[in-house]
Amino acid sequence: MREPKLRRLDEPAFLRRLDPVLQVYAAAMRPPGEQLPGRYSIMQRHTTYPRFRAYVLERPRPLPGMPGSVRGFAYGFHGEAGQWWHDVVRRALVERDGAEHADYWLDDAFEVAELHVHPDEQGQGHGRGLLTALCEGRLERTVVLSTLDLDPESPARRLYRSVGLRDLLTGFDFPGGGPPYAVMGGTLPLAPYPAPSSSS
Repeated sequence: MREPKLRRLDEPAFLRRLDPVLQVYAAAMRPPGEQLPGRYSIMQRHTTYPRFRAYVLERPRPLPGMPGSVRGFAYGFHGEAGQWWHDVVRRALVERDGAEHADYWLDDAFEVAELHVHPDEQGQGHGRGLLTALCEGRLERTVVLSTLDLDPESPARRLYRSVGLRDLLTGFDFPGGGPPYAVMGGTLPLAPYPAPSSSS
């Protein structure tokens, strides 16, 4: 079986792949089924945000010309006032650490909205590949994202720390309920991942 490959998608191409993208989201996050139509609409809306960028992880089909099977995806955009996540997180950062701190992290930020790999493909470095490709060449000063805060040593948290992100908020409850999240941030470009030490 051929290895999955990264492919960048523009907005129309991403919208055409929303159904398989949402299937990966559902497999990775296991949300209640009734939440999926709302998530579909949110992803549609995100493609209209400034400087949108998306990648998918595709496993090639055996027949030429057929679209690959989506096994992971990631996307983000330039954050700005008026976007729900941006405004909610900014208020929380201002309340905790002041406006100057919030401005540093959010005034010129690339917001990674979603990054998910199908459970069958996890543990193979695909999440790192998606994150690296997504952030490469971005002109923003910082990169910010939120991730589940159920285990500080989860693979996702360790991945983000390994490229220079740190916790800005932990145990954070977004409006509308749901599990607690950690909001993480780092500077761009991402810190290089340490190469494994060689044995003599």
